[in-house]
Amino acid sequence: MSHRRRTFTLSLAATLALPCLMQPALAAAALKIGVTPGSLADSVEVAARLARAQGLDVQVIEFTDWTTPNTALAAGDIDLNYFQHQAFLDNAIRERGYRFASVATGLLPNIGLYSLKVRRFDELKEGARVGVANDPVNQGRGLLLLEKAGLIQLREGKGPRAGLDDIVANPRRLRFVEIEGPQLVRALDDVDLAQGYPAHFVNAGRPQVAGNALLYSGTDDVYYAIRFVARQDNAQDPRIAQFVRIYQTSEAVQARIHQSFAANDRLYSLPWRKP
Repeated sequence: MSHRRRTFTLSLAATLALPCLMQPALAAAALKIGVTPGSLADSVEVAARLARAQGLDVQVIEFTDWTTPNTALAAGDIDLNYFQHQAFLDNAIRERGYRFASVATGLLPNIGLYSLKVRRFDELKEGARVGVANDPVNQGRGLLLLEKAGLIQLREGKGPRAGLDDIVANPRRLRFVEIEGPQLVRALDDVDLAQGYPAHFVNAGRPQVAGNALLYSGTDDVYYAIRFVARQDNAQDPRIAQFVRIYQTSEAVQARIHQSFAANDRLYSLPWRKP
């Protein structure tokens, strides 16, 4: 891990003004980017090294939760964060009143529909148990993929905000089990079909499962691409534009992302490369 990457935990949320964030005057112009561990932190670190070589000082600050990066951004302790998709951002703005702006699109971790019991959707029996995420942001994404698979029909106009109550047709009478997102990996053994996150399977040491979904989402799911998010008052900072350009055009960054997803391009998408 680079000496420039720093890690914060949720317990530090109330003390973000720690001395380690108080840099000397010479470092005041550094662009501070908040990330979460894994493919996001690793790919941003590659881009940060390239940026420094071009004269743009970048500090990568790693958080271990999904709350503090937005708290830190709102407080001005960081200039940019890169950990949340648009659905998460919209919900955070709605709940907290953040004055944030999505300034660029990053990588899109695909989701899949997984099963250890059937190889095709038409093998699912009536009443089969289907695991879906229990939080509204990610449950809607899973339900949309189930609709794409032809297993259910959702209420018109609900889109990514759909919940179980918005299922208007369920011809196989599937029984839905709501499960915390990170636990869907383990739950796969207990249900007939489950919404799943390929990166979670890779991190759990099951890359062979990650690459064998019955169906994957893709670039049409761009609402769930990770966003570079800034405060509205600094969204036009040229340093941000320069860093995003480096991230999106660097072959080294793309190679690191590919490595993070077990060298399987079915597990992720790079929406900025699509026409």
